[in-house]
Amino acid sequence: MSGRNSSIPRTMKRLAVGVIACASPVVLYAQSCAMCYQSVAASGARSIHALQSGILILIFPPAFICVGITIVAYRRRNLYNE
Repeated sequence: MSGRNSSIPRTMKRLAVGVIACASPVVLYAQSCAMCYQSVAASGARSIHALQSGILILIFPPAFICVGITIVAYRRRNLYNE
């Protein structure tokens, strides 16, 4: 029975997060600087492509760091239980 009792708070937390995510306005997820948008839209195709490439380049290092930390944590998850 103790396994079922410990899963109830976890389920309640997940339910609360889901309700909060569904209740938040969609506008929050689409925030952008109007001035930045206008300046990029007015620039040429080369500038738009350079900006898109820069965004992709800046996304990869944090993604690799997160994946690396997750892999290390997964491999060492039972190290201190023994």
